[in-house]
Amino acid sequence: MEIYKLPVAGLGVDTVILANGEFPSHIVPLTILNNNNYLVCCDGAINSLIKTGLKPDAIVGDCDSLTEENARLFANIVHCIPEQETNDQTKAVNFCVEQGRTQITILGATGEREDHTIANVSLLCEYLPYADVQIISNYGIFTAIDKTATFQSCEGQQVSLFSIDRCTVTTHNLKYPVVRRVFTNWWQASLNEAAGDEFTIETDGRMLVYRAFLNEK
Repeated sequence: MEIYKLPVAGLGVDTVILANGEFPSHIVPLTILNNNNYLVCCDGAINSLIKTGLKPDAIVGDCDSLTEENARLFANIVHCIPEQETNDQTKAVNFCVEQGRTQITILGATGEREDHTIANVSLLCEYLPYADVQIISNYGIFTAIDKTATFQSCEGQQVSLFSIDRCTVTTHNLKYPVVRRVFTNWWQASLNEAAGDEFTIETDGRMLVYRAFLNEK
């Protein structure tokens, strides 16, 4: 059974994708942005990253948001993928997988436009067959699962579940128990709460699990 740890300040990770949404400001995503082995920017995100003094290992996307100056400055690491069947986040994920990097943390995928947020988060379920990808925002962590999994948590931590498939769901160690429920809309399993230092979700389909940070700073 998969066990998902709770990201904490000081955590380092292998591969990070920085998307062009709300820039990291919470201490957890900020630490990860500054402590990783390989950093990929979706093309528009370099415009924000460059202000921090950090440099990416690769810039990936359709390059529609890349300024002429940055295109020239980073020409040797720009990987332009013009097709429009996937968004820049997925282009970046696929690029990382092609490099053999399948443990991926995405930052900056939420905020700004709501339609981009919904699309980026839902795409986690598309990556399940070939990569282990999580989105960490300034407010919490999104994880996709398609089978039973346990999540590290803190008592009182806010937890929301979103069924992508029509699946049967049972929870263990959440404040409001769920027993063999089939949810038909995203709101129905939102706004739950961890009852201890871990909880388990049993599912036979794809789901998104959200754990909010206890401290939003």
